[in-house]
Amino acid sequence: MEEGFVAVAKVGELAPGEMKFVAIERERIVLANVDGSFYALRDVCGHRNAPLSRGRLDGHVIECPLHFAQFDVRTGKLIDGPISADVPSYEARVEGDTVYLRR
Repeated sequence: MEEGFVAVAKVGELAPGEMKFVAIERERIVLANVDGSFYALRDVCGHRNAPLSRGRLDGHVIECPLHFAQFDVRTGKLIDGPISADVPSYEARVEGDTVYLRR
């Protein structure tokens, strides 16, 4: 794998429509499988620091569990909600049966 990428999960750990919390160097990240494609965002909503990994994933939309802010899981862009900030995203790659994220 190219330098700067870290293995975070096996492909089989997340079925399509599922997400989970992972960590890279103490950074909380939510990893999501949308129809076989993997995406990753910082696992912290900018409004009250809620963990997005405890929210809901509906297609490409991840919803914060506290105040229902919605973000595009592909880009981290805010779609709707009580805040005005996007969530940082991470580049995800699959090689073999492993999911990697760029640090």
